[in-house]
Amino acid sequence: MSVFFFSYALCQIPTAQLSQRWGSRAALPIFMVISSIATALTAFSGSLWALTITRGFKGIGQAGLFPACTMTIAKWFPKTGRGFGTGALGGFMSVGGAVGAWLTGVMLERLEPAVGRGWSWRLVFLVFSLPGLLWAAGFWAWFRNEPGQHKSVNAAEFDLIRGTTETPPAAAAPAPTAAPVAADVRRRTPWLALYSSPALWWICGQQTFRAAGYMFFTSWFATYLQETRGVTIARSGLLTMLPLLATVIGSLLGGATSDLILKRTHSLNLARKGMAVVCQTLCAALIGAAFFIQETNLAVLVISLGSFCAALAGPCAYTITIDMGREHVATVNSTMNMCGNLGAWAFPIAVPVLLRQFGNWDAVLIVFGGTYLVSAAFWLILNPNGNILDQSLIREAPAGIGKPRMDTDKHG
Repeated sequence: MSVFFFSYALCQIPTAQLSQRWGSRAALPIFMVISSIATALTAFSGSLWALTITRGFKGIGQAGLFPACTMTIAKWFPKTGRGFGTGALGGFMSVGGAVGAWLTGVMLERLEPAVGRGWSWRLVFLVFSLPGLLWAAGFWAWFRNEPGQHKSVNAAEFDLIRGTTETPPAAAAPAPTAAPVAADVRRRTPWLALYSSPALWWICGQQTFRAAGYMFFTSWFATYLQETRGVTIARSGLLTMLPLLATVIGSLLGGATSDLILKRTHSLNLARKGMAVVCQTLCAALIGAAFFIQETNLAVLVISLGSFCAALAGPCAYTITIDMGREHVATVNSTMNMCGNLGAWAFPIAVPVLLRQFGNWDAVLIVFGGTYLVSAAFWLILNPNGNILDQSLIREAPAGIGKPRMDTDKHG
């Protein structure tokens, strides 16, 4: 598990740069094909090393997906619709996770008597490699990088996306030339200024701990249920679906709610920061409450409600990279995702360490809930107004002019 997240994290920034150069129409299918092939090859792994290598390539293939998708949402959605867009992205990722958790349990239980334990899990990986290949072909045929390049976008939709009535869509004007796109690709990334911004530090910090908490559901939750509640493998797969389904609903509702708050108040402090702080604090409280509940179904329901609250805050994280990243959204989003996946990489390793140290799952649940409290604390100190570079401690001079200098005429 951790090898996947480690390679995923390390390749976030390089694949985001490729996405920015190639465009989402080419980048997303390429990364999805790599990921699907790695999934299929996992079925033929004959050793721990082979399994480790295929999981590493799976992480490489998946690394560019979220930055490219977020970059696409920034281009295709108006400012007050980005929360719903990022919420849908995260929510439907959890649809796959929830359905996958259920199907894995069912297929393992039914395939094992028919083909034996040595082949049952291999067939599961082969089945799961197919949807990505089909999706890649369909997406490449249908999608276009810019709204003005897609024949189905009419003038009213284009005006809504751009927030202006000044620029006509491609349907009403000559097709855009390649020059503006090429200029955008060649724009220099101000790495030093971006990475010396406290705003980026706090965004990355909240993602690190939020992703670590979420990882519990997709790695150890089924084992937790089997070892502490005595449930079967199939039932643990079914119960694992509940917090993942709660994440789906929470992501969709959270994105729409954040957008609604922004429309009504025009305040990023309330729409992004405030909502994230409140929801993640509630999540930690509900996980703490589940600690004292003995009945299995009720405990899972309470944890699922906590997952729902955490998911309400999820779209705020991805949308803030658009709000504050501006033209550097792919770089900002990939950096945040890299930190998040380092947190996800560490958590599966931390769980067995905690189990050996304390001899039970109590400490794991405490750390699990604590990750959301720490994430809320990072949100609390973030100033969501302006962009990342506005809050940088170092200002970079324009390309080819001088050296970076310390920003002494403004507060960090």
